Amino acid sequence: MPVKTRLWDASEHLDSPEAIAAYLDAAMEDGDPAVITAALGDVARSRGMTQIAQETGLARESLYRALSAEGRPEFSTVLKVLKSFGVRLSATPV
Repeated sequence: MPVKTRLWDASEHLDSPEAIAAYLDAAMEDGDPAVITAALGDVARSRGMTQIAQETGLARESLYRALSAEGRPEFSTVLKVLKSFGVRLSATPV
């Protein structure tokens, strides 16, 4: 009997500010802008893109585009999105 599998979707597991912060922190440790942008998109999908659009004042369609792995969001967009997640960007020594 074959085993049924499905793709793992991170957005299904990002259900608390702590989980969101840990997920984004791991993406930022990677350092790849595409990974960070995709992680932001995962969190936005977990919270609901329509809700994020309303909270940030940005169009839902542009958020989908900007927060994809191929997206290149402006820094102001990143800050607005992070604020809507209830997290903030901080710097720590490496």
